[in-house]
Amino acid sequence: MMGCIRICNFAFGVEIWRLWTMKKAEKIEEMVRGLGGTGSGLDPCYEGYFTCFNSQQYYEAHDVLEHLWLQTRDANHAFYKGLIQLAGAFVHLQKQFQRPAHPKDGGRARPAARLFKLAARNLAPYRPRHLRLDVERVWTMATTLAREIADGGYRNPWTPETAPTIRLEAA
Repeated sequence: MMGCIRICNFAFGVEIWRLWTMKKAEKIEEMVRGLGGTGSGLDPCYEGYFTCFNSQQYYEAHDVLEHLWLQTRDANHAFYKGLIQLAGAFVHLQKQFQRPAHPKDGGRARPAARLFKLAARNLAPYRPRHLRLDVERVWTMATTLAREIADGGYRNPWTPETAPTIRLEAA
């Protein structure tokens, strides 16, 4: 009897997880629809990433592109992963800026630097340009920020006024 309860609980847990992730996916798809595509032929999640990133909505940028990344295993997989890591690094810096004295958020520069390094590593093979993105510029930004944060004693260089933007180039 006990084994049945464990199996049933496991199955129930799997179903809850499936429903939770489905709801998250539906929310992301709705958000992407609300961002409005440009009709460029690029995936709306990819375009949505830049809309969110440039609005300093880094967590949302991460989620939107992760939604696409989880569905793909093509040649762009590592490229998307690098951009997701880039947004994740900015999530850390933004949270640290917002709450510098917070026990958890006050120490986010170190994980941000690690994510910048990972992002650069994943983006490097796609330089200089890929999917209308100046990857060389983004790669330089990630490597520079990783180095500046580490060399500066893990001080946070991010402010809302100096936050970078990333634009897609014309086709």
